[in-house]
Amino acid sequence: MTSLLEQLSEMTVVVADTGDLDAIRSFQPRDATTNPSLILAAAKNPVYQNLIDKSLHLARKSKGSFASIEEVVAEALDEICVVFGNEILQIIPGRVSTEVDARLSFDTHATIEKARKIIALYNQFGISKDRILIKIASTWEGIKAAETLEKEGIHCNLTLLFGFSQAAACADAGVTLISPFVGRILDWHKANTGKDYYPGYEDPGVISVTQIFNYYKFYNYKTEVMGASFRNIEEIIELAGCDLLTISPKLLDQLGNTEGSLHRKLDVSNISAHQDKITLDESEFRKMLIADRMADEKLKEGIINFSKAIEELELQLKDRLTSIENPAKVALSA
Repeated sequence: MTSLLEQLSEMTVVVADTGDLDAIRSFQPRDATTNPSLILAAAKNPVYQNLIDKSLHLARKSKGSFASIEEVVAEALDEICVVFGNEILQIIPGRVSTEVDARLSFDTHATIEKARKIIALYNQFGISKDRILIKIASTWEGIKAAETLEKEGIHCNLTLLFGFSQAAACADAGVTLISPFVGRILDWHKANTGKDYYPGYEDPGVISVTQIFNYYKFYNYKTEVMGASFRNIEEIIELAGCDLLTISPKLLDQLGNTEGSLHRKLDVSNISAHQDKITLDESEFRKMLIADRMADEKLKEGIINFSKAIEELELQLKDRLTSIENPAKVALSA
C-alpha cells in the first residue's frame, strides 16, 4: 500500500511550507512557500550563513559604500527573501511564494512598490515572474494591491486569510491563489470554546476551507485555494482534493510514513453546497470582517507576529553586517 503522501500528491499539489533547503531537497515538492518566520528560522541556521552574507553583500553593493548600516539592512531584508527564494527555485520545478514586508499590510501603494521590487530582484537572478508568487496579507489594502499587481502579470498569494469576506474579496480581485490558515483557525476555536479536540471533519479550519473551495468552484472563480498552517494530518486528510496544500516538513514526513487509503474529500465535480455570490466594497468588507471575531483577531495577530519576525531578522542582519564591516567595534563590545 502506498503512503498517504503519495496518494495525496495524485489529487492535490503538495507544497513545502519551509525555508529549509535540505527539507525541500528531501521532499521534492512542486512549489514552496516562505514567510518571515520561516526565513528567520532558516537565517538562524549556521548552515545558511553564506546566504546571509550574500544578501548583505548585495545590499551593500546596491546602496553604496557610504550608506548607513540601517540603510543596508533595510535593503538586505528584500535581498535575503529573494536569495533564499532563488536557492529554492534551483531545487523545485514550480513556484516559490515570497512575502511582502508585513508592516506594509495596510498600505496599498507601498505593497505594490515592494512587490515590483521583489520581482525586479528575482529578474537579476534570471528568474521569470511566472515562477514567483508575491505573498500579501489579506487586508483590504493588500487585496487592492494584489488586484493591481495581477493586472501587471505579477501573480499573488493572499495570505493570513481566516474569513469568508477575505476569500470573496480575493476572488473578485482576480488573485492567483489564497492561503487560508487552517490550523490557526483551529487554535482560535480551542482557545475560545474550551474544547480541546475536534475530529478532522468537525475542524473549524477544515470547514472554512471547504466552504471557500466549494464557493470558488461553484461560481467558476479562477483563484486557487491552498490550505495552509496545519496542526495535524487529520486536517490534511479532510482537505484531500484541494487545489494545493502547503505542508510543513514535519507533517510531510508523517504523511510519508503513514499507509492507508486516502479518499478525495474536495471534488469540483461533486459540490454539495454553496452560498449566494457576494461582491464586497470596502465598507461591506470591513463590516463583514469585524463581525467575524475570529478572522479579525487572527489577521491582526498574524500581521503583528510576522512584523516581529522581520524586526528580529533586522537585528540579526545588523549584527552580522557590523561584524563583517567593523570587526574591531564588535571585539570592543564583546
